[in-house]
Formats: sequence, C-alpha cells, structure tokens
Amino acid sequence: MAKKLEVKNLIISFRTNNGTVKAVRDISFDIEKGETLAIVGESGSGKSVTARAIMGILANNAIPEGGEIIYDGQDLMQIDEEDFHKIRGNRISMIFQDPLSSLNPIVRIGTQLTEAMILNGKANQREARRTYSYKVGLLSAAMKSAGVQDVDSKIKIMNSALEIGSKAERDYNYSRERIESMIKNINDVVIDSINGEPAAVVKEMRLIVKDSQNAYNPFLIDANKSELPALMNRFKDEMTAYKSTGDHKATDATLAKVKSILEAALAKSAPKFFAMGYCKLNNCLPEFDGKGIDAYNQAIERKLNDGFLNGFAADVAKGLEYSNNQAFIAKRGVVSQLDSALSKMSGERIDISVCEQGCKQLAKVVEASLDRLAIRKDSIAYTFKTSIKYAVDTYKHALKVENRNHLNKRDREFKNRMDIELYQNNIRHIISNASDNYKSQLAAAEKIDYIELAHEMITYLDELCSKKVYTVTKRKAQIRAIELMEEVGITDARRRFRQYPFEFSGGMRQRIVIAIALAANPDILICDEPTTALDVTIQAQILELINRLKAERQLSIIFITHDLGVVANMADKIAVMYAGKIVEYGTADEVFYEPAHPYTWALLASMPDLDTTEKLDAIPGTPPNMLFPPVGDAFAERNKYAMAIDLEEQPPMFKISDTHSAATWLLHPDAPKVEPPRIVTERIERMKKLGGE
Repeated sequence: MAKKLEVKNLIISFRTNNGTVKAVRDISFDIEKGETLAIVGESGSGKSVTARAIMGILANNAIPEGGEIIYDGQDLMQIDEEDFHKIRGNRISMIFQDPLSSLNPIVRIGTQLTEAMILNGKANQREARRTYSYKVGLLSAAMKSAGVQDVDSKIKIMNSALEIGSKAERDYNYSRERIESMIKNINDVVIDSINGEPAAVVKEMRLIVKDSQNAYNPFLIDANKSELPALMNRFKDEMTAYKSTGDHKATDATLAKVKSILEAALAKSAPKFFAMGYCKLNNCLPEFDGKGIDAYNQAIERKLNDGFLNGFAADVAKGLEYSNNQAFIAKRGVVSQLDSALSKMSGERIDISVCEQGCKQLAKVVEASLDRLAIRKDSIAYTFKTSIKYAVDTYKHALKVENRNHLNKRDREFKNRMDIELYQNNIRHIISNASDNYKSQLAAAEKIDYIELAHEMITYLDELCSKKVYTVTKRKAQIRAIELMEEVGITDARRRFRQYPFEFSGGMRQRIVIAIALAANPDILICDEPTTALDVTIQAQILELINRLKAERQLSIIFITHDLGVVANMADKIAVMYAGKIVEYGTADEVFYEPAHPYTWALLASMPDLDTTEKLDAIPGTPPNMLFPPVGDAFAERNKYAMAIDLEEQPPMFKISDTHSAATWLLHPDAPKVEPPRIVTERIERMKKLGGE
C-alpha cells in the first residue's frame, strides 16, 4: 500500500513565561491509504500538538525543533503558508473536539457548507491550469529531445481534444447533478403529498419542471424522445383533482414514473469524453441513437485509438523514457557523490565546514536529478534539500553552543538536551537513505513499462483538464452540501440546510462538521477527539459514521483519543503516547491482545467494559512537568514495575515484531519477566474467546 503521510523524528516545544514546554519529543509514524491510525494517551501527551503540526496550525509560541512531516513529496514543516493553504482543508481536513466552537453561530449551516466548496473550487481550477501547462510543457520538451517528429502539432491535437471533451464532460456532469437534485425533490414531493400539503407539492413540482428543462443531455435523457414533458402536463391536471379530493394516488403514480425515468438515466454508463473530443475535432463524431452507450463508446474509442492515441502514446512513452533516462544518468552520478560524502563524514566528529559545503553541493545535485515529469513524486528526493539543511543547521548550532561560554536562555535549554552524536547520525542517515533510494530505483529501471506510464500520463492530463473547466457554482455547491448532509446521516437535509447551529443537537453539529471536512474530498481526515463532547449513544453513531465514510471514500484517518475503548473497532494501527513520546506502536490486535508497555497496561486496566466485575485500576500520580522532562522513562514515577534504570536512562523502542514495538526496559533481555496486571490478562482472554466465537 502507498504511504499517504510520514512523520519522522518530530520535535515540538512551546515557549512560555515559565520556560520551554517539551510537547512532542522525537516521534515517528506513518499512515497508508485507507488506513486508520489511532493516537491514544492522556491529556497533555502531545496528541493534539502532533495533529496541529500536520495541519500547520500550531500556536505562535510553538518551536518546531526538528523532524519531518512528508506528504505528497513535500515536508510540511518547511513549506510556506501559501503552499499550506492548498493542502489544509483541501487535501488534509480536521474535525475538532467541540463541534459548536467549529461553527459560526450566526451563519446558516448551508452557507458554512457551501462557501468552502466555492472557494476551493476556484483554487482547484487555478491549480489545475498551472499544473496542466507545466506538465504539458515538460512533456513537449522531452518528446522533442527524444526525436519525436511534429511534437507541437500532436500536443495541439491532444490539448484541443481534451478541452472539447472536458467541456462536454462538464455539461454532462451539470445535467447529472440536476437529475440527482430532481430525484431528491421528488422524494420530498411524494412525502408532502401524502401529508396533504398541496402548496408544498406545487412548489416542489415547479422546481422539478424547471430542472427538467435544463437537465436534458442526450447521454442521459434525450429531449426529443423523453416522456417527461407529457408526465409533467399530466401531473398538473392531477394536482387539480388532488386539491379538491385529497386523493394523491394518481399524483404519486406519475411522480414514481418520473423518478424511474430519472434513475434509469443515472444508471447509464458515462461517455468517453476524450474520444468524443477527438471525434468532434476531426468531424467524425457519430450520432448517438440514445440506446447503446457502451457500443457508442467502443466506436468512438476505436476512432481515437486508431487515428491518434496509439501512435501518440508511443511518442509520449519515448518522451517519458528520455526524461527518466536523463534523471537516471544524473542519479548514478548523485549516488557516487552521496556515498563519497558519507565516507568523508564517517569519523568521530564531522568537520562542520566540510559538512556544510558538501551538503549544499549534494542538495543541488539531488534537486537537479529529479524527474519533474514524473506523476508520482519521490518523497525522499523531493525533501532532501530541506531535510539536509535543517540537519546541518542543527549540528552547526550545537557546535557553536558547545564552544561558547556565555549563552542566552534558549541556547542554555538547547545545550541541556544537546546530543552531538545524534545530530551527526541524522546527517548520515539522510544521505544514506537518499543513496539507498536511488540505488533501488536504478536497479528497477529495466522493469519500467513506458507505454503503461504514457497512458497513465494522458489520463492524468485528462483529469487536470476536467478540473480546469469545472466550476463550482452556488447552486451546485448547494446540491453537493445537501448530499453531504444526507451522507453523514442528517435527515430532512433540504430543510435543515437553512437552519443555524444552535438548532442542532451536539451529535448533529458534529455530523455537520464532518460534512464540512469532507466537502473538498480530502486524502487524510484528522479526528481530534470528535466524540468527547457527546454522550455514549451518539459517540457510537459518530464512530460508525467515520468508519463507513473511511470505507466508502478510502480515506486515511488519524484518530486522536484518550480512550482506548473508543478505537477498539476502528483502528488499524495504534500509537500510544505519553509525555510527548510514542511508548508503544503496533497493529490494533497487537496493542489490545499483546500490550507490552506498562502505560498501555494501565490504559487497558482503567477502561470499563460490560463484563468486568471488579474495581478498575486507576493510574496513580500525575503526568510529569514537561518544562523539565524526566531523564529516564517519563512513566517511571507512576509505574509500579519501574526498575532503577527507568529513572536513569530513557528506553529505546524495542522491536517485538515487524509491526510492533515498545519503549520499555522490561523488554530488555536482562530484565526480569513481568506479567501484565490480572485485570488486563483476564480481559485479553475474554476478548480472545469472544473473537474466536
């Protein structure tokens, strides 16, 4: 599976009047597509700070001291606010703990849902135009360098065909959206007619009549052959009888017939718009008979493939191969430079002048070796420049602080936690990782199918072209907002669209917040304790909703909570955090059935369930003061299994399996054998038995 987000060695502190609070202390994790990662821990453990760092919304007094957050080939710790604005709320969305504070109390729910869609729609159009022009320019240059003839004319044909096809797709989508809206209106008309509200029925039917006149598209409903006008006229006559008799059987039957026509239209396959654009451009587009859309698609695709696409894809493949080969030539040279630099930095103490100059040169050659034409970004190579610069700057500052007698307060704090060897190893690791990454790419070079890549590139450009011409109007945003409200389980969405937040219950407000977060179709959804302010029954509904949305949309979810029980049935992986560090990390089954850290035991022992009859164990004491983090294991003072070494030295992450690790000295080979508390082992046995049954 593809990694959607990687967090590496993240360190974040906060400057306060009393000193610097160490909120997040060197944590790492990743999340894959369609996966849920739960971050669990007590208040103050650093969970929300981690989430806010990913969103780029840390407070002004935050001090990002180290680490990387890699998303789509970018380090989110290094990009500026303008670039973050393209990601925040668009590619990565967040649901906060208190839904009421997330909503404007004096603005209608519908407005709050639609305004983000309209703004994001405009931003996406601009970004699509910019990216399309950039990629087409690179592709054209690569094809010319590969010796392809008549590149400009071929690119012009592609551009024109995609533009015509995208406009046809836009019109088709507009019609489809109107039909979907008509179906929803008809559902309300039927209900209103049963409830005996003639005025409401007439109003809704007028909307349907108006929409039907604008929704005709031959690939959905043929205006010349449609029964809709006759049905509309029949409905008007039936409405007269309905008003006097109150008998709604005839009107319901007519509306049911209208609905069946509309649903049949939506069930049809969509046209192949690129093929349509090419055929229209070359005056060879056949008439659509309104029957076999699949046969029609096959016919126009044959014209596209035989007349242009097969030959063009071969030419694109030559351009991609040329671009990739040029990158490979550069990468071979970079590998030798990376390995050479690594050997120069293998001593006990790296010379800072050699390191600084060498890493600047490495950053330049790595940047020059990037294949900008590639669709999938190489995260390690793309973030090398920012990663190595930060690592070198930190090491350089550490050397200055080490040799300086008079230090300011901030540098004194830095010196107290300074680890020269760690900073040197960070530099070596970044260089070594880049070298290994390029070596693996070079080894797989012969297996690349450039024809397949060419079709992938053309599809990618087609998608960009569609985004260029698709405009999110106020009406479309309203239709989409109502769909989202229904998707998150809000009944009577069309009426509630015009209500204010105070007219909703807590659970309904949280559903609205989820709908707003989903409006831009994000890759990643961060849920920061979204059920804490809700009662238990509503919590279960919200968790079930998030699970369903994850499955339907293939979302990657980061779920933050202080309650392990909340994520028992939804997490794929769990990171247990304490005092700014991840103390245990593994799959949900590993953390629940094979917990290894005493803090995880304590969380499980304090978690209520229906079958536990004895008193739950409370975690003694309080979390440490993170102005002065403990030297050893931060949980040692509250841990009845603590040993002397726990107070003296911080434990490393001991590997239990390929997916499971924990930071506790109890996993050291020389440590005494300690079993989890009886309440935990009994609960695990009970869960295993239930799971087996």
